[in-house]
Amino acid sequence: MTQNPGKPVSPADLRALDIYDFAESGRQAAGALRASQMPRMLAEVPADVPDRDTVFTWQGEGSTQPELQDDGTDAPQPYLRLAVHGSVWLTCQRCLQPYSQHLDVDATYRIVATEEEADEYPLDDDEVEVIVGSRQFDLVDLIEEELLLSLPLVPKHNVCPEVHESLLPASDEGEVAEGGEQEVEKPNPFAVLEKLKSSDPDGKKH
Repeated sequence: MTQNPGKPVSPADLRALDIYDFAESGRQAAGALRASQMPRMLAEVPADVPDRDTVFTWQGEGSTQPELQDDGTDAPQPYLRLAVHGSVWLTCQRCLQPYSQHLDVDATYRIVATEEEADEYPLDDDEVEVIVGSRQFDLVDLIEEELLLSLPLVPKHNVCPEVHESLLPASDEGEVAEGGEQEVEKPNPFAVLEKLKSSDPDGKKH
C-alpha cells in the first residue's frame, strides 16, 4: 500500500481515516481488498466457486476545490476521488451457473459535515456524489457500498453455456435440445420429392 505525500496508511487506518486531513493535504493512497474483508459483498458470491475470495484494487485521492460561500467569498471544500477495479463471482440468473463479473468504480465525492448538509446538496451535478465526512471515516465501507451499487441488477452471462431446465418454457411441440434451443419439426425432404414426382407442371398425375 502506497501513499504520497504524507505518512503511510495502514489497513487499520482504512476503517478510521481522517478524511478531512486526507482531502486538505491532497494525499493519495492505494491498496487491495479481498471479498472476505467485505461481508455484504461476499454474501453475493456463490458458495460453490473455488476462489470466492477475489481481490479488488483501489486508489484514493484527496483534494480541495474553492467554492463560493453565502458571504460571497471563496473557501476550499474537501473532495475525495475513489477508483476500484476487480472481479467477483455471481450466479447467472439465466442458467443458474456461476460466472465472473468485472466491476469498475470511478467516483468523486463532495465531503460534507452533516446528513442535513448532504440532503441540501444540489442533485443536478451527476458527476459528484455527497458523503458525510469524519475524522474516523470507514473507507472500506465506502468501497464495499460502491461495489454493491455497481453489481448488475440481473447477473447473467453474455452467452450462457446452457440454459437450466427449470427456466425453459414448457411446450409439447418438439423436444428441448442441449443449450436450451427448441427443435422445430422439419418437413421430410423425401415427402416433398414424392409430391413433385407425382405431379407434372400442368397438375396432372402420371
